Amino acid sequence: MPYTIQVLLGLVLGLAAGIGASISNAPWLRALPPAIEPLGTLFINAIRMTVIPLVVSSLIVGVGGSSGARSVGRLAGRSVALFLVAISLAAVFSAAIGYPLFARLDIDPAVARALQDSVSTTAVSADARVTSWSQWAIDLVPANVFKAAADGAMLPLIIFGVAFGLALGAIGDARARETLLSAFKAISDGMLVLVGWLLRLAPIGVCALAMPLGARMGMGAASALLYYIIVMSAISAAFIACVLYPAAVIIGRQPLGAFVRATAPAVAVAFTSRSSLAALPASIEAVRSTLKLPDEVATIYMPLAAAVFRTGGTVAQVLGVLFVARLYGLTLTPEQLGTVVFSAILTTFTIPGIPAGAIIVIAPVLASVGVPVEGLGLLMGVDTIPDMFRTTANVVGWLAGAAILGRRER
Repeated sequence: MPYTIQVLLGLVLGLAAGIGASISNAPWLRALPPAIEPLGTLFINAIRMTVIPLVVSSLIVGVGGSSGARSVGRLAGRSVALFLVAISLAAVFSAAIGYPLFARLDIDPAVARALQDSVSTTAVSADARVTSWSQWAIDLVPANVFKAAADGAMLPLIIFGVAFGLALGAIGDARARETLLSAFKAISDGMLVLVGWLLRLAPIGVCALAMPLGARMGMGAASALLYYIIVMSAISAAFIACVLYPAAVIIGRQPLGAFVRATAPAVAVAFTSRSSLAALPASIEAVRSTLKLPDEVATIYMPLAAAVFRTGGTVAQVLGVLFVARLYGLTLTPEQLGTVVFSAILTTFTIPGIPAGAIIVIAPVLASVGVPVEGLGLLMGVDTIPDMFRTTANVVGWLAGAAILGRRER
């Protein structure tokens, strides 16, 4: 049975069992969700255990190794600038549209309070973390990086990872630099292996998380998750249609019909396979043969984009945080919404190329504003359909960026 079907089946079984327990008069059945709940907590804790070393080591390796991009000329620098602009647009676009849409999601306040009471003591209410803009800016730089790691303060750790990576890239001793980067690369690879092991247990973990949720929310859990699937898919499609395609036409000077036809094979592979890398060969072929862009775009830009450029991942992180916050009855302040956007922009570059990679990396974004990380398991359970649109956004983003850079290279 395919992995995604297993996870979805775990979610459905968990919700059904929880809803059944909530309407049952059998004492043993009503006692089942509380007995199963610790398994879900263990699954979430195991994923959170990998997040800090995975994100920080990936950032250090990515930033520290970027000095090698000098050898490929100005195109690499322009590519990175384009990535930052596009991902920032994706984050702001998702927040601006997703915030009012999820505000319309009807969650019973009593159910939200019950969900809040069920989370671990480390998950702090978003309202309890309101700070001024000045204090928010001060907290971005950790006075003690080890204390920040112990507290799970991911945003300061991300800032540290970027700064340390830049410092490593500036080391004159190439051997020392490569030794340190190799060590952090080994940490990153090891965490990916560990995450792979944990994902094999995802069907069980998702079931254990969904059962207590179904018991507390009843049929409202199913309708809320369906609403999330629709909103996530619709906003991802809207970003493709309203931002990425127009950018290729207006900035990249590509005729709309020709660009749509050129990208169609890669888009079809991305949508059906849910794998950006699977669509890479078709994307490179479109750049070379159909769009007829300079060869440097295919040989330098496209591999770099495939490694770190994921606009769909940014959309998923922002909307995932907004949905889970609404589910738990938390209202994000403007400062916290800014934190979500900023965190999503940075963590997008650390999304691993594995199933549910964008959802796993959402953990630090959730934690950055005190939204319960327990909601991560629910997002994993309903990720199949949104992932199809998210992967498509990634690939269209690559090709729109190729059109823009190709025009400059000419």
